[in-house]
Amino acid sequence: MNEENNVKYYAKDKLCGCKGIRSCLLCETVDTATDLTTESKPLEIYEYCQQCRSAWEYGQHPDHGGSSIEFPGIYLQEEFITEEQERDLCRQIDSTPFVDSQSGRRKQDYGPKVNFKKKKVKCEVFTGLPDYSQPLYKQLTTVLGMADFIPVELCNLEYVPERGSAIDPHFDDFWLWGERLVTINLLSDTILRFTHTEKPDLEIHVKLNQRSLVVVEAAARHKWKHAIHRNDIKSRRLAMTFRELSAEFDDDGKNGSVGRKLKDIAFKFKGTAVGIKPEL
Repeated sequence: MNEENNVKYYAKDKLCGCKGIRSCLLCETVDTATDLTTESKPLEIYEYCQQCRSAWEYGQHPDHGGSSIEFPGIYLQEEFITEEQERDLCRQIDSTPFVDSQSGRRKQDYGPKVNFKKKKVKCEVFTGLPDYSQPLYKQLTTVLGMADFIPVELCNLEYVPERGSAIDPHFDDFWLWGERLVTINLLSDTILRFTHTEKPDLEIHVKLNQRSLVVVEAAARHKWKHAIHRNDIKSRRLAMTFRELSAEFDDDGKNGSVGRKLKDIAFKFKGTAVGIKPEL
């Protein structure tokens, strides 16, 4: 890739899954650009506080300082799982091969095959959520407001500093995926950064500590893009993200029959990662 005033040279024989404008440390050979996921520094940074449900210029609760911004749609729970649960989850996740993804990430996807542009879903490759996620799902439904949460996808993403793992500012799809994005953060701390197209000089930081749970919904889901910068990956991180279906896939929705089928498959809890052949 060679773009005027924003030059990047990528290795021809890449050992990664980067495509288009995406890149990682494995495929970047020369980079004279300022990467969105590394050094972009907005003029104003506010840090989210779960106790206040607002973002502040500086300071820890209750001793915040400066001005504050209401930031609805974030729920954080520290130490959502125990150290023993974390070790067991990581062991089971690592027993399945990862597939190279973009921007230095690797992934395991337990969900349907989707063409988001054409708005088509194929259920055939989906075998369900993995068995180790069933106790975790039951634990998630005990969180306030989550009793009706019905996930049909689990995506495990691996971030490591050696590959410059990151994810650019983005919205998760609105057609297929529903109101809540639910992530459990494993192995290391990081920062989930939120940006708004109408507020280019502002960034909201949500600190994700190891073993914490974050639920993103409402304005944080629909109006603010979220990202992980490579400079915020200090050591290996695993993110387990569960997604539910949008209202279009409810029983009385336009794609209700597809929604019912996906839920039935998901809750067998016998799934294998998409693209990974089960051992015979």
